[in-house]
Amino acid sequence: MTELSRHPLDHLSPAAARLAAVFARPKVLAVLCIVALTGLGWLYLGLLIGEMGGPAAWLGPGMSLLDLLPRAWNVLCSPTFGISLMPEGEWGVTGFLLVGLMWMAMTLAMMLPSAAPMIYTYAEIADTAAKKHEKVVSPFILTAGYAAVWFAFAATATLAQFALTEVALLNPSMASASGLFSGAVFIVAGVYQFSALKNACLIQCRSPFPFFFTNWQTTPSGVFRLGLKQGLFCFGCCWAMMLVMFAVGIMNVVWMAALGVLMTIEKMTITNRLTHAIGVFAIAAGLAFIASAFMAHWPVAAN
Repeated sequence: MTELSRHPLDHLSPAAARLAAVFARPKVLAVLCIVALTGLGWLYLGLLIGEMGGPAAWLGPGMSLLDLLPRAWNVLCSPTFGISLMPEGEWGVTGFLLVGLMWMAMTLAMMLPSAAPMIYTYAEIADTAAKKHEKVVSPFILTAGYAAVWFAFAATATLAQFALTEVALLNPSMASASGLFSGAVFIVAGVYQFSALKNACLIQCRSPFPFFFTNWQTTPSGVFRLGLKQGLFCFGCCWAMMLVMFAVGIMNVVWMAALGVLMTIEKMTITNRLTHAIGVFAIAAGLAFIASAFMAHWPVAAN
């Protein structure tokens, strides 16, 4: 959906109308969320980096940019913020909660902007129904159902991060410790961009009106299920790209922001050119990771 029609949603409750008004500008919302996410992410990473005392390049590709910042940045890093809660790789209950909350914030900040057209489309239909004195449910319920899917993904990603750390595919800095692993993740994500399932889910995300028109519900539980289904469509569209964070570093806000922007634009276009371009890039990047890993272990001939 490239354009959203706009009209006063006078028949919704004030809170619901304000929510719909926010989502009426999905591009602006996406930019604001990404900027906010990036700012908070840089601060969080600064705290972690200052505590670790090592170069930022350890956190993944592109993060060496942080090493260009003045070392006065370490003044901000006096609190024991993140790694200290998981000393020597020991997670514990606090560590799981910390990582789980991080994934929840990451998924919502990256995925909620891309859901803006879907949420606003529901609000428009609900407003039309309210004008006819029909029962409608707040868009907040729909959003809650959508968010529930990504909260489930966040919980699963937390467990996956723990497992990958245990088998030494992720290091304590939450970055990939294996070029082969990073390459495999990129290739899987790239190949999925060309799959029929990806395309089917992307179509649903781009054009939510037919879905709501044929599945309209007037009860909170029914609308919550609509949000769940839309969340599943979004998950089917974007799960592989979200997994790229395991390959480039989970706290790599450079890639976090880039992927969030790409997934939002992908849902607001009408062709698959961007989708396929992302797939080609991801496959090429995966092959480059794998080639680099083999080259690093290739025996060097003695002089």
